[in-house]
Amino acid sequence: MGPITPDLADAIESLVDTPILLIALDFDGTLAPLVDRPEDARPLPAASEALARLATLENTVTALISGRDLASLRAVGRPPEQTLLVGSHGTERWAPEIFGAEDENIDLSGSQTAALAKATGILEAISAANPGTTLEYKPASIVLHVRQAAPEVATAALRSAHDQLDGIENLQALDGKAVLEASVLVGTKGDGLNWLREVADASTVLFAGDDITDEDAFAALRPGDIGVKIGSGKSRAQFRLNGPGELPALLESILDMRSL
Repeated sequence: MGPITPDLADAIESLVDTPILLIALDFDGTLAPLVDRPEDARPLPAASEALARLATLENTVTALISGRDLASLRAVGRPPEQTLLVGSHGTERWAPEIFGAEDENIDLSGSQTAALAKATGILEAISAANPGTTLEYKPASIVLHVRQAAPEVATAALRSAHDQLDGIENLQALDGKAVLEASVLVGTKGDGLNWLREVADASTVLFAGDDITDEDAFAALRPGDIGVKIGSGKSRAQFRLNGPGELPALLESILDMRSL
């Protein structure tokens, strides 16, 4: 049996009649395999091609929703020009002019800038003391990556980061797969998905994601929507694929259904 289970196939079949379908995808670990260095990530060609074809269909809207900032998402994802973008866990938002939506960009206050500087100093010291860990700098956050570190080093670095970041005003620490992100903006992928639904005027939403932060988006889905968890782990999503390599089959099934 292929990656599309009978239940998921039935759910996809129900999309044939929905007036406006929004297909929103996480990027890292969903559209693109996870890699050691964020800048090396690229979407799987088959998934990228299917997404580009979906983006051209009438009454079908595509979107990427990511923890990456928009500049990074554009650089590695190279999304179709009609594709809506949500970055920085819902706090950065962009839509093509035809949707008539206002973009939301990052503009930090003085207190947020100070909190980010404090967090940056803490994580730089932790990364320097823990071999194999790396840092990623974003406009409103700093990310500690531990995927390349030995397991005991990774655990110690994450624990130290949580302990030292705890209590800093205007800062939230977000856990992901082998990452900890210290952000001065409060947002979730659920907020981002709700914005996408409104902008697209979507009657049905399909969202696929792999990480802990994607659970907020799964929680924002409504009856009739489709949530697809990529990979292992507990999830609110009602369907599951084993990894990014199975996503093209899903997108091509939707493409077939919406092209009828």
